[in-house]
Amino acid sequence: MRERLYLFDTTLRDGQQTQGVQFSAAEKAQIARALDALGVDYIEGGWPGANPTDSDFFRDAPATRAIMTAFGMTKRVGRSAANDDVLAAVLDAGTPAVCLVGKTHDFHVITALGVTLEENREAIAASVAHVVAKGREALFDAEHFFDGYRANPEYALGCLRAAYDAGARWIVLCDTNGGTLPSEVSRITAEVIAAGIPGASLGIHCHDDTGNAVANSLAAVEAGARQIQGTLNGLGERCGNANLVTLIPTLTLKEPLASRLETGVTPIALAGLVKTSRMLDDILNRVPQRASPYVGASAFAHKAGLHASAILKDPATYEHIDPALVGNERQIPMSNQAGQSNLRARLAAAGLNVDPKDPRLALILDEIKRREDQGYAYDGAQASFEMLARGALGLAPRFFEVERYRVTAERRQLPDGRRLSLSEAVVVVDIGGQRMLSVSESRDGNGEDRGPVNALWKALAKDLGPWQGCVDDMRLVDFKVRITQGGTEAVTRVIIDSEDGQGRRWSTVGVSANIVDASFEALLDAVRWKLIRDIGLNAGKAA
Repeated sequence: MRERLYLFDTTLRDGQQTQGVQFSAAEKAQIARALDALGVDYIEGGWPGANPTDSDFFRDAPATRAIMTAFGMTKRVGRSAANDDVLAAVLDAGTPAVCLVGKTHDFHVITALGVTLEENREAIAASVAHVVAKGREALFDAEHFFDGYRANPEYALGCLRAAYDAGARWIVLCDTNGGTLPSEVSRITAEVIAAGIPGASLGIHCHDDTGNAVANSLAAVEAGARQIQGTLNGLGERCGNANLVTLIPTLTLKEPLASRLETGVTPIALAGLVKTSRMLDDILNRVPQRASPYVGASAFAHKAGLHASAILKDPATYEHIDPALVGNERQIPMSNQAGQSNLRARLAAAGLNVDPKDPRLALILDEIKRREDQGYAYDGAQASFEMLARGALGLAPRFFEVERYRVTAERRQLPDGRRLSLSEAVVVVDIGGQRMLSVSESRDGNGEDRGPVNALWKALAKDLGPWQGCVDDMRLVDFKVRITQGGTEAVTRVIIDSEDGQGRRWSTVGVSANIVDASFEALLDAVRWKLIRDIGLNAGKAA
C-alpha cells in the first residue's frame, strides 16, 4: 500500500512575504479556491491579527475541502497561553488547524528572544497544548531547526518533543535560512525519526537560498517525512520557498515516489497545473518564467535540429514526461540552429501540412536564418515564424493593409511643477478598398507609464472594420526590447507577448533601427495571427 503524503501550501502566508508581493483579500480567496481545486491538503491563509488583509480573508474565507490553517507564533514568555493576545487572535480566526512557529535554535532563543532555553521550551509546550484544548489541529513549525540541530541537537530535539508530547499533529522541520544541503536534510530527518518523532507526523519546510529547496524537500520525504510545505511558483521571502508547482508533478509522476506515495492530486487536477501557475503570475502581473520545470513555455521546447528530428520519431527521446499531463504542450522553435525537422514539426503544429519535398521549405529555412542574422529571434516568437511561413506558402490572408502610421511624443511642464508625457499615434489602414484612419493618444497624467508604443497599439486596435470584434479581447501582456548591435549601427529587437479572452498566448518579433517601427512590426504580426485563429483563411484575400 502507498503511504499518504500531505501537501501544505503557504502561498498566502510565506509567499506573501516575497518582495513586491501584496495580495488583496479577494486575490487570496481566488488563490485559495485554485489551491483547493489542485488538491492540496492544507492552505495556510496568513497571520490573523497581523494585518487587516489577513483578518479580512479569514473572516470571509471560501469553503474548501483543504484544511484552512491560521499561522501565528507561540506565546510570549511571562504570560499564560490563555492570556496571550497574539495567540488569541490566531485562534479567533476559527480555522480547523493552527500552525505555530517557535524557536529551536539555542542561539536564537538567547539572542533574539532573550529568554532561557527552558522558558522557550515551556512556551512551545503550553502553546500547542492550548491550541489542542480548543479543539484545533496543531502544527509546530520548528524555526531554524537544521541550524539548531547542528549547534545543539539535544536542545533542538527537546523542542520537537515538547510540541509533540503536547499534542501537535505535525512537527515541521524548517530550513529557515535555506542553507542546508540535501544530504544533511536526509540524515537529520532520519535521525529525528529515530529519536522518536514518527515520520507520519513529520513535515518539511525549505527555503531556496542555495537553489535546493525542492531537492531538500524530496530528501526529507525519502527519509520518512510525510508532509511537504511549499508555495505556488516558489514564492517566498528572499529566494523563495520550495516550489509546489515543481514538487507536485515530481511526487505524482516520478518513480519510485509515485509508487510509494499517494497525494490528493488527481490526474485531472494535475492537467490544470499550467493554468494554476499562470493564474498566480497574472495576479502578480508577472511574466511566467519560460524555463520553469514542467509548466514553463520552454519546458518542452526542442530547438536543436537533432532533438526535433528525434522527437518526431518518439517524444520520449527528449521528454521526461508527456507535457499534456501537466497541461503544457510541446514547442518546436525556429532559429538559425534549426533544420528541416524543426521546420516541418513547427509547420504541422500551426496546421500547415507541407510535402517534405516542397522546395519552399528550404526557402523558408534560409529566410529564417537570414533574418536571425539581422537580429530577429524566432525561437521565442512562434507567431511571427508562422506568419513568415504563411507568407512564403501563399497562406497569409490580407485582412488589411497599413498605408501609413505616424507617432509623436512630447513632454510638457505643468503649472503645478509636474511633467506630463504625451504620445499621439495615427494609423491609416485599407480594408477591402475602404480607407480607415484612427487616432489615439497615451499620457502618464494618472501616474501610469504610457508611451508611443501604447498609443500606436490603441490606434491600430481602434477600428479594424469587420475584424474589430476579434481584437477587442486582445491585450499586450509583455514588451521586451533588446539592442542587438551597438554604436551607430544599433538594431532594436522588440518581442511582444499577447493574450486574448480565450486564454491563448502568443509572441511576435520586430526588428528595426527604430524602436517604434520594430514594435509596429511585432504588433501587426500579433493582430494578423489572432485574426487567422478567430476567422480563418477564407475571410481575407490570400497573398
